[in-house]
This record gives sequence, structure tokens and C-alpha cells, in this order.
Amino acid sequence: MTLGTLPILYSFRRCPYAMRARMALAVSGLALELREVVLRDKPPELLAISPKATVPVLVTCDGEVLDESLDIMHWALAQNDPQNWHSDIDGDLISANDGPFKQALDRYKYPHRYGLPDGETFRGEALVHLQRLNQILLDKPYLGGGSVNLTDIAIFPFVRQFAETDRLWFEGQPLSGIKKWLDGLENSTLFETIMQRYPQWNTSSPQICFP
Repeated sequence: MTLGTLPILYSFRRCPYAMRARMALAVSGLALELREVVLRDKPPELLAISPKATVPVLVTCDGEVLDESLDIMHWALAQNDPQNWHSDIDGDLISANDGPFKQALDRYKYPHRYGLPDGETFRGEALVHLQRLNQILLDKPYLGGGSVNLTDIAIFPFVRQFAETDRLWFEGQPLSGIKKWLDGLENSTLFETIMQRYPQWNTSSPQICFP
């Protein structure tokens, strides 16, 4: 495909939902047009196609709009899955990540948004989930087994966000399995590729082919 006939991805570099979508899209080998969004200045084109106005949003060549990151991941891998990421997916772990863990993470990272004096209580709640993941990762290198799969990539950006909230505290926790797993994914070529910086998109911007 040439630019102008590609699927379009509205994304925000630091959003964990957008990160996992970009990782699946990148590993699929599909080419698409990337439009980097600034969340405080969302383009009207995004607002017109997705009332949620959150990222990521994918517009396929057929005009279908996908505005859930997991749907985008599954769509990408349904087109092409060269590393077999769609095998042995642990839906329960992903649900726990996207539900209780994400809720605790938000309150730990942004306590004042929720009228809290601090986020320590919710840090403890989130830690329980990480301890569960750590037990899995003490026995095998990835949550999906012997190699990376969609389970790992769906969860990784949120664990990374938790770790970055207070890296010194995190490094002091007995989570050797999590730390090794996190380090490997953070330092992967794939993650480096999807974290490239792009300027804010508008209608006069040159088209950017991703990855």
C-alpha cells in the first residue's frame, strides 16, 4: 500500500493502551498511517469518528473504526501473526490487569484526581496483582509461556507505568521475575521502535508511515 490508502492509527506515545496496540501492529508487519494526538488538543477528525475521544483509534481501509486497544491488537494479529502471539492467551490475567490493577494504578499514580491524600493504599492493592504475575514469571520467562504473546504485551505497558511511578521503591520490592521480564521488554527492539517520537498531527502534517 501507499500512503493515503493505509489504515489510520490515532495514537499518543505515552498512553499504555496505545503502546500495546502499536506493539501488536508493529509485530504484525502491517503498514499504516500514524497520527500522533495531544490529549489536551484532540483533532476534530478523531472526535468525529470516536465519541469516546480516547486513544488508540484505528480506522481500517474499509472504514471500520476500532476504538478499543485489545480489539486493535486482535485485528492486527488476525491480519498477520508471524510470532504466534495469538496462542495460549490468558484472558483472566488481561481482565485483572485492565480492571482491578488499572483502577489501583490510577489511584496510586494520580491520587489527587480521586481526592486522596496519597496513593499508598492503592499501591499495596496493585502490588498484590504484581506478586501474582511474579510467581508466574519465576517459573517461565513470559506470562504466555516460553515466548512473548499477546498476554505479555497487553499487560506490559501498565506494569511499566506502575514501576515508573516510584522506580526506587519498585526496585526495592522482591519481584525478581517481574523485573527481569520488564527489563527484557523495555529494552527490546520492538519497544524501541514503537516509542519513536512524532510531532502532533493536524490536517497539514505530512503523512507518517508506521512502523
